[in-house]
Amino acid sequence: MPKPVLYAAIVYFAAINLIAALLAVSDKRRARRGAWRIPERTLLLFGFFGGALGEFAAMLLIRHKTKHLKFMLLLPLFILLQAAAVGLAVYFLT
Repeated sequence: MPKPVLYAAIVYFAAINLIAALLAVSDKRRARRGAWRIPERTLLLFGFFGGALGEFAAMLLIRHKTKHLKFMLLLPLFILLQAAAVGLAVYFLT
C-alpha cells in the first residue's frame, strides 16, 4: 500500500472514531438534560462509515444505549466488517 494512502486511511479512521465517540458522549449528556437528541440513524451511520470501534467503546464506557439491541448487534458487526475490509486492503495493496 502506498504510504500516502496508508496515512490517509489512518487519519480517516482516527478522526471518524473520535467523532463517533464524541457523538455518543454528547447524546448521553443531552439525554440526561432532556435536550434535543442525536438521531439513532446518525449514530449508526457514523459507526457504519468507520467509527464503530470508537462509538462502541464510548457507549460501553458511559453505559449509553447498551440496552438497545440495535446498537449492541450492529456496532460489533460493523467492527468486524471494517476489520475485514482493512485486512483485505492491506493484503491486496501491499
